[in-house]
Amino acid sequence: MPDRETMPPTAAPEVSGRAAALPQEALRIASGYAFSGPALHLGALLWDGQCLPDAHVRVPLAMLSRHGLVAGATGTGKTKTLQLIAEQLSAQGVPVFLADVKGDLSGIAAPGRPDARVEGRAADVQQRWTATGFPAEYFALGGIGRGVPVRATVTAFGPLLLSKVLRLNRTQEESLALIFHYADSKGLELIDLKDLRAVVTFLTSDEGRPELKAVGGLSAATAGVILRSLTAFEAQGASGFFGEPEFDTGELLRTDDDGRGIVSVLELSAVQDRPRLFSTFLMWLLADLFHDLPEVGDTDKPRLVFFLDEAHLLFDDASEAFLESITRTVRLIRSKGVGVFFVTQTPKDLPADVLAQLGNRVQHALRAFTPDDEKALTATVRTFPKSPYDLEEVLTGLGTGEAVVTVLSEKGAPTPVAATRLRAPESLMGPLGQGDLERTVAGSPLHGRYARAVDRESAYERLERGRGAKGPDEMRDAAPEEEGRPSTAQQGAGSALFQSLARSVGTQIGREITRSLFGTARRSGRRRR
Repeated sequence: MPDRETMPPTAAPEVSGRAAALPQEALRIASGYAFSGPALHLGALLWDGQCLPDAHVRVPLAMLSRHGLVAGATGTGKTKTLQLIAEQLSAQGVPVFLADVKGDLSGIAAPGRPDARVEGRAADVQQRWTATGFPAEYFALGGIGRGVPVRATVTAFGPLLLSKVLRLNRTQEESLALIFHYADSKGLELIDLKDLRAVVTFLTSDEGRPELKAVGGLSAATAGVILRSLTAFEAQGASGFFGEPEFDTGELLRTDDDGRGIVSVLELSAVQDRPRLFSTFLMWLLADLFHDLPEVGDTDKPRLVFFLDEAHLLFDDASEAFLESITRTVRLIRSKGVGVFFVTQTPKDLPADVLAQLGNRVQHALRAFTPDDEKALTATVRTFPKSPYDLEEVLTGLGTGEAVVTVLSEKGAPTPVAATRLRAPESLMGPLGQGDLERTVAGSPLHGRYARAVDRESAYERLERGRGAKGPDEMRDAAPEEEGRPSTAQQGAGSALFQSLARSVGTQIGREITRSLFGTARRSGRRRR
């Protein structure tokens, strides 16, 4: 149930009494955070070097679906800010998804431990701190880690996202879309990486050369590059991320018996040396949610808040189609009731079109040790509304657990910029004990659903069985394609080259959006949200 720190107030907090004695400019800032509806408490205002505990800095609960940014240099407290926000969302009945890159967010399920630092921070900001654990579910990509395995089929992941993790250029990306189209037209289901490798191997073999020629626009040389990239990708241990049972992203939308939102923690510490892979997988989860969720418009609170850690990795070396798809997903998923928070070092890590859609900002300290640092600092300051603060000075002088904040008010207008001393999380600030984590995972109802990988017959087995036949048409099973499953041709559509084969719009994520907007069939076996 919501605790006393997160219960919706019955009326707007009065900026009166001791708060009314604030300096005039500080009072004006504090007044911008006096909301009438339910809100999350971030901390207390910093002004002229002093923490003003009567000047509360908050964010309206309804505005969390307007997206946000948590930024700052390493070691400035971004992770604790995520934990603070996630706790209060859970208490308000909002499910949360956290990408745990460093492995220190798992403690959200356990009550925190009071110490001098926690007690001092609570006193500074007038926080009635109570050690509290929150309902959590733990996941691991491909089962690499201790959480419930998260897998995707190659078909669902799609050619655009797969091109990103394989580091393919635009021509190779378009060619991969053609390979998906070919597999779809021949009934060669792409469940795992060996299925895709088998199809590409067949097309580059003497036996498959006539089929390759028939595909059109796909050269043997490009197919060979894709095959080598796939082989190298598998050699890096990536096979476990793809397969069945495929993760149903509806699992991220649950609440517990007390109505608190479940915090889904995706353990990434075991794969942090493969940032391109895990960042792209996070985008797949988000795109899949967009596809499956119905439109809800503006709501009193989000259906889910999704934190994308190490967000800059999504945009490194990204193709134009990939960037456009991310931008479109972020712009439109708000109407599904999902808030997305990007977590990175500076706002300039994100494309301008994405940054423009992030209504809530928590900017931790930045460093200015080098000329590049100074440029980044100046660019960051320009992304904020006009403010009475000298933001370059403030941002380089903030301590750990302090940040510059601006959010959207209940009317959707930006609040005044507020330097803020943030509250302390009430759950354990650090990793959950290994025994406790393993018991939680083993006792999860999702463990039995996803723990064991299933390798049913798909493209690899059909091609192996059909060796010596004239082509895939002779070995295609009579079973029809699953009703409602999106074709791989649809996922790959959108490039100029592919339009010669199929009329469509958008590539993988873009196609997901187009299909949702036009109400075409959902994937087979998925629950309606």
